[in-house]
Amino acid sequence: MTKPETVSRSAAPKKRQRRKDARPAEIIEAGLAEFAEKGFAGARLADVAARAGVVKGTIYRYFDNKEALFQAAVMSRIVSTLDNVEELVDGYGGPTDELLKLVLKVIYEKIVASDARILLRIIIAEGARFPDIPANYYRDSISKGMALIERIVQRGIEQGEFQDGPMTKTPPIILGPAIFAAVWKMTFEPVAPLDLDTFMEAHVDMALNGLLR
Repeated sequence: MTKPETVSRSAAPKKRQRRKDARPAEIIEAGLAEFAEKGFAGARLADVAARAGVVKGTIYRYFDNKEALFQAAVMSRIVSTLDNVEELVDGYGGPTDELLKLVLKVIYEKIVASDARILLRIIIAEGARFPDIPANYYRDSISKGMALIERIVQRGIEQGEFQDGPMTKTPPIILGPAIFAAVWKMTFEPVAPLDLDTFMEAHVDMALNGLLR
């Protein structure tokens, strides 16, 4: 008769630990929802806590302030995706044009088409008021994305697949349409919907037309 009770007691700490381990991600989710609704300036950690179903003090166990929460969202949504892209680039052995297609597909699926674009909207709208936000975003995200594109381009040149020209010397041109698509989805989508699959195909086609020999 005592065995079920013993199992229940031993299982309870494990359940609490799993709940605790999941809490930072839940707070980030709540933070993204709050940032999306109220912007960075208008978002309050008390409201983030309410969305996450925790008391405000719990947030400070994981994040020092609102800026740290925003940065954690960047790491969760964008930097983690770029880390996956880097692994893809490191291990890929096929043609470089196919590698570029795969990388852009990941960027569209995981960043452009997801709630990660909320972060970009805040940077554009409020970056002038909070200059550390775009500076950190560039350091952790944009510069890493540019470096990956440069690696792919250099690989294509070295293997004789890409021509060395204006496109290869300006990596932002290769990544730029994805940023444009994210901005479009956030601003003009209600009046002029953008089909991301078709747009991505056009993006890849345009990039390769400027890169391939």
